[in-house]
Amino acid sequence: MNLQYKPLAAMLAAIGFACPAHADHVVTINGGRPTSLPTQIPTTIEGITGAQVEDRINAFDSEDALKYLPSLNVRKRFIGDYDHAVLASRASGTGNSARSLVYADGILLSNLLGNGATFTPRWGMVTPEEIERVDVLYGPFSAAYAGNSVGAVVDYQTRMPNKLEAHAKLSWVGQGFDQYASHSHHAGRQFSTSLGDRAGALSWWIDLSRLDSNGQPIAFANKLVSSGVTPKPGEAAGVPVTGAVADHNPAGKDWYILGSTNQVNTVQDHAKAKLAYDISPTLRASYTLGWWQNDAVRNVDSYLRDASGNGVTSGAINIGGKRFTLLPSDFAGARSDLEHVMHGLSLKTHGRGSFNWEIAGSVYDYSRDLARVPTGAGQGNLTDMGGSGWSTLSLRGNWRAGAAHQVEFGAQRENAMLRTHVTSVADWIAGEGGKHVSTFNGNTRLESLYAQDTWRLAAEWKATLGLRHETWRAYGGEISAAADKLLPFTDRREQAWSPKAALAWRADEAWTLRASAGRAVRNPTAAELFQGSIVDDKIVNTDPNLRAEKSWTGELTAEHVTAQGSVRATLFGERTRDALYSQPLTATVNTIQNVGKIRTRGLELSQQADEVLIHGLSLQSSLTYADSKIVANDAMPSSVGKRQPRVPKWRANALASYHVGEHWTGTFGVRYSGKQYGTLDNSDPNGATYMGVSDYLVADVRLRYRFNRQWTASIGIDNLNNEKYWAFHPYAQRTVSADLKFDL
Repeated sequence: MNLQYKPLAAMLAAIGFACPAHADHVVTINGGRPTSLPTQIPTTIEGITGAQVEDRINAFDSEDALKYLPSLNVRKRFIGDYDHAVLASRASGTGNSARSLVYADGILLSNLLGNGATFTPRWGMVTPEEIERVDVLYGPFSAAYAGNSVGAVVDYQTRMPNKLEAHAKLSWVGQGFDQYASHSHHAGRQFSTSLGDRAGALSWWIDLSRLDSNGQPIAFANKLVSSGVTPKPGEAAGVPVTGAVADHNPAGKDWYILGSTNQVNTVQDHAKAKLAYDISPTLRASYTLGWWQNDAVRNVDSYLRDASGNGVTSGAINIGGKRFTLLPSDFAGARSDLEHVMHGLSLKTHGRGSFNWEIAGSVYDYSRDLARVPTGAGQGNLTDMGGSGWSTLSLRGNWRAGAAHQVEFGAQRENAMLRTHVTSVADWIAGEGGKHVSTFNGNTRLESLYAQDTWRLAAEWKATLGLRHETWRAYGGEISAAADKLLPFTDRREQAWSPKAALAWRADEAWTLRASAGRAVRNPTAAELFQGSIVDDKIVNTDPNLRAEKSWTGELTAEHVTAQGSVRATLFGERTRDALYSQPLTATVNTIQNVGKIRTRGLELSQQADEVLIHGLSLQSSLTYADSKIVANDAMPSSVGKRQPRVPKWRANALASYHVGEHWTGTFGVRYSGKQYGTLDNSDPNGATYMGVSDYLVADVRLRYRFNRQWTASIGIDNLNNEKYWAFHPYAQRTVSADLKFDL
């Protein structure tokens, strides 16, 4: 098996353009599974193999495989970050989780119950050790995907053996954390094992892992200096305290940092079983069962000390002569108990004939999803999201009409069910039942028909035309407050058409030019649409006519591929109307509203080369420039002309990997992101603080030694230069990892 996969060159070959006869760098991975992305469409697809991830990247979580791909960034705050690791792409920031799609073996991992930090892809359903390859389609250029593909489509393919194989890996990680008055060390460990085999028509795979990770504090209790009150004579002055750290908030206002919160200890268990059976030489049935469990404890640490040196976490306090009141939420810990189950079933033909088809379905179920927070005096609230989840059903066909045409078509249905029930409990750590606090439910359904035809116009020309029709429904929305009286939202039904087009011209044996364009309609999620509060038995602060995001995206690419490597330049643009963002509705209330128009224009450069300069050296790098601005917004005129939140002008990364013989591999990587804003009106210029969004430049290193065919050891450091950088929460500081792996 040759493991040196070259994504750009392979994709060029996949769309039907043969590389030069001497370009032996186009390698097929014998026995490997091909990507499920539509590689026949002449547009940008990048990827990496699992072998390259293992060789070059310090990967504890599956999203780490994307770390050095062009224009992508995952807002992963700590190892095992299960609820805030949002994927950002060219024109979408780390607050827009619903503007990308993530799949594993055709099963939807994207959490489209809502949009934002708490609705991230279910990365934990894939472990790094089971990845065979991961590929990314940039933009909404395939009719086979819903409008959520406007940013990117990520496709994980996991291992399926052709013979008996077994693997085991033990990993350790640690970091020192130094921020404000927190000076601490945090460590984690991970164990994974897998076993698989093929006997005749039946193949199977079992993957197990456990992660026990102690992340750094990711939130901080704070008070604006201006909110303090100077006590009048005779008034209670509050308990005099020391330890508060003076700082400036993202808007540049003076505030005190009072202590750290949200220091997460997460223990995650993962299990997956996969079966595949060849019913005939051309018909295969596959089944996947995934299980993920998480116990998380969120700890707090007050910096405040009274005159006796005791920690202070509640009541009235006095800092520098001003009185402040600590609320129960300022130093509130939290606990989570989650158990999610995933099923996937498919029946697929894979013959060499002119017609192939597939029918596939999947279910993702929150079988248990409990979150606990204290509210004071040992009491607390219990949030139960059990019953939430999503399901998909699709029927696809692929027809080769002679040598010139390849036609794809299909029908799809995707359902999302959001269930949230909050009760108050006498014991916030272990209490059950209790008094009703609130309920929030809602469903969405997307039914789609699509077709696209890729045909060769001439030996040097290839084109694709596609069309997608979608019917979106939102129904069953309901909300209640403490009175436990459910109030319904209005049901919605909308339809939309999304055309797609792409064209490629092979100028000569090395140069190819490609152009792609597509429309994407990203409908509101249940959490976005069914919003509001209850006043006098009426739902207020809501927009029942919230419109879908509608984006036109295009790119123009020139790519040069030779035996030495590849270079790509892509001009891209996106125009989005009615973008969905939280905006001020009143002086005190923010709700999801439509932003009139956002325009993004940019340039992406990507390079890959092997055996360059010296034998054994591989280089890959990318540079992205994105000018993303709000050009119309009636709901918030002050945002017009400002940059789209969390989309930096500049992004770059580079990865150099050097092989010494058959045993040693050394890797050095650099990741850069320019200045960003977290608000629509860019009123947060101070990014280097809690709740800010900062620029960063970090370096990573990895050294891997292969003792023999069975045993491999690695040591690595992420954020070697110990950069302190933020995306509302602080990212991890210098992190050292080590692992030992056995392969049968």
